[in-house]
Amino acid sequence: MLARALSGARLDIVDVAAQLCVDPKTVQRWISSGRIPYPRHRDALVSLTGWSAYDLWPSLPRPSEPLAAADEIRIVYPHRSAVPSDSWSSVLSRAEREIDILVYSASFLADDVAVLTLLREKAQDGVRVRIALGDPDGEHIASRGVEERIGAGMSARIRIALVSLQPLADEPGIALRLHDTVLYNSTYRADDEMLVNSHIYGRPAAQAPVLHLKRVGDEGMVSTYMASFERVWSVAKPSKLPVPPAM
Repeated sequence: MLARALSGARLDIVDVAAQLCVDPKTVQRWISSGRIPYPRHRDALVSLTGWSAYDLWPSLPRPSEPLAAADEIRIVYPHRSAVPSDSWSSVLSRAEREIDILVYSASFLADDVAVLTLLREKAQDGVRVRIALGDPDGEHIASRGVEERIGAGMSARIRIALVSLQPLADEPGIALRLHDTVLYNSTYRADDEMLVNSHIYGRPAAQAPVLHLKRVGDEGMVSTYMASFERVWSVAKPSKLPVPPAM
């Protein structure tokens, strides 16, 4: 199909290779073996030939209808520190039903008075707020501290975050639990919107990518992360009182 499309566009292998900055042998393999090019090259070939990607490569996997994963991705940040500081409160402020936060410490949010005030106001307006922090005495939290080369620093961060969250402890609409699970992502959900901070072995979360997602169906990425939150929440233990700092 690719050969027919290139012929119809009056393009030969050398022309295509030059425009895509690849070796002519690579283009020849695409034609002779039916190998599917990388997405950037597929897009270029679609533009050059005027054929759709699915006409050029009928075996190309099609997204489930009506949901495509890309439909849920609003923004991708290369690392958490690249996320505008007001994005966290902006997403949380749009919640009308639920706010779910699953983290180890999220000390950068716990130290933000505006975010704490926002969470309290949302709870008072009837929004269910659930916050799952790591158990500072947990085995997996200790392991994460070793991975990041901060040792007991991870537990200390959680204890400090718990102290910062003390003003929310008595708010009826806010539930706080401690978990001791391996987190592959930290998630911050407000209804159908979610910020997902991936975790990378040996690197702090601030240096890992963040996805801003918007749910558009029941089988997408947001739903998967929501299900993960529920599993952790079901095994986490309630903790309304802050843990005193370690001496």
